[in-house]
Amino acid sequence: MTASIGHFIQGATTPGKGTRTQDVTNPASGAVTGKVHLAHANDVAQAVAAAQAAFPAWSELPPLRRARILFKFLDLLNQHRDDLARMITAEHGKVFTDAQGEVTRGIEIVEFATGIPQLLKGDFTDQVSTGIDNWTFRQPLGVVAGITPFNFPVMVPMWMFPVALACGNTFVLKPSPLDPSPSLFMAELLQKAGLPDGVFNVVQGDKEAVDALIEHPDVKALSFVGSTPIANYLYERGAHHGKRVQALGGAKNHMVVMPDADLDQAVDALIGSAYGSAGERCMAISVAVLVGDVGDKIMPKLMERTRALKVLDGMNLAAEMGPIVTEAARQRIRGYIDSGVAEGAKLLVDGRQFDGAQAGQGCQGGFWLGGTLFDHVQPEMKIYREEIFGPVLSCVRVPDFGSAVNLINAHEFGNGVSCFTRDGNVAREFSRRIQVGMVGINVPIPVPMAWHGFGGWKRSLFGDMHAYGEEGVRFNTKQKSVMQRWPESIGKGAEFVMPTSK
Repeated sequence: MTASIGHFIQGATTPGKGTRTQDVTNPASGAVTGKVHLAHANDVAQAVAAAQAAFPAWSELPPLRRARILFKFLDLLNQHRDDLARMITAEHGKVFTDAQGEVTRGIEIVEFATGIPQLLKGDFTDQVSTGIDNWTFRQPLGVVAGITPFNFPVMVPMWMFPVALACGNTFVLKPSPLDPSPSLFMAELLQKAGLPDGVFNVVQGDKEAVDALIEHPDVKALSFVGSTPIANYLYERGAHHGKRVQALGGAKNHMVVMPDADLDQAVDALIGSAYGSAGERCMAISVAVLVGDVGDKIMPKLMERTRALKVLDGMNLAAEMGPIVTEAARQRIRGYIDSGVAEGAKLLVDGRQFDGAQAGQGCQGGFWLGGTLFDHVQPEMKIYREEIFGPVLSCVRVPDFGSAVNLINAHEFGNGVSCFTRDGNVAREFSRRIQVGMVGINVPIPVPMAWHGFGGWKRSLFGDMHAYGEEGVRFNTKQKSVMQRWPESIGKGAEFVMPTSK
């Protein structure tokens, strides 16, 4: 039997008023496991109304009391970490251990958000002028919405709502309809933690729900993670409607391997970061930039390791890589592989040949693809220019360090990058000269910790502030400045001159 998956509004699940549904599948088997109800604009309006009604009381609650609810939520997340991970694997397909890691990274944001009493402290200046004091403090925005992708159905929403709630906002989450169940489970855990009804709501849906959130006058801010075209669209439309927008887009993450690098470490890094989660990560390494004679040395090792990948059902603890999220995504990735061959890249390992029967019992109907490895990829090729979002590693050969830096800086995306080297000067120069928002030195996936914030440069980020961390606190609040003096310190007569310190 398939599950009916609805919305979570005003503390209760509901199928909503929309008549459209979408299949939810298990990518490993291809079986339909649920029907998710896609929100009508009226469902979005109901969720926003619930959040708007809950805002006054929630925002007036002292930050310490909001933090205590988040502490209870944190405890429940730790108790149910594996339950959430199983939901991720069942609907997304990533291997269970990777799903556990995703939940843990989300939990770390909640841990950060519990420190909100300290994070909301303002600034105070005594005696800015004679008898006048000045201070600033931060207040919540109101109803905040998050629009999140399929590839991290737990972690990415938790980049958004724990900090938003801690700051005193109420929240409407629109997750991907491909893996909608974890969002409802998190809503239930928040309710168990004591979060008042209406403070956190979930609307399932597609573009209709997104547009309704963009256009609703009571939604004060929008956070988004997804592709660059949609991030750009949401940023422009949100600005048109006077909203604060934080929209994280696509990526084409490079990893530079210098001649002095530890090649075994570099191979481990490339295999894990390119093929982990089937490459369906915005921080996946999809381009290896091989400097000097590194290409000839490293390529046999990469070929061997790519062919040996353990591509299995994600619930098999021996699995290193699971299936692709949908059949449509698999066909799109296969199209990129076809394009690489047609444009003259050298295909060394062809993942199109992988048979789902190799992945385990019951997997013949799943959305399977093996690891794919290209060499001699050129910058003008489609597989280099565009984000593939699949298990495809493209290797580009360059003569020297400067060429590597110039190659990466010329790309339209600037999300994440890595450099493997033993040379401290190379590492320092790379970190300073590279036009990318998140940089790893001998770290293949440089995802910042909860208190540092996440975000790229160029067409990988639309908006002024990164996700979570102190940037997240600033995004979810507005600063107010107060200047104060008392009657005893006020002089006689009207003042017509711009006030200055005196």
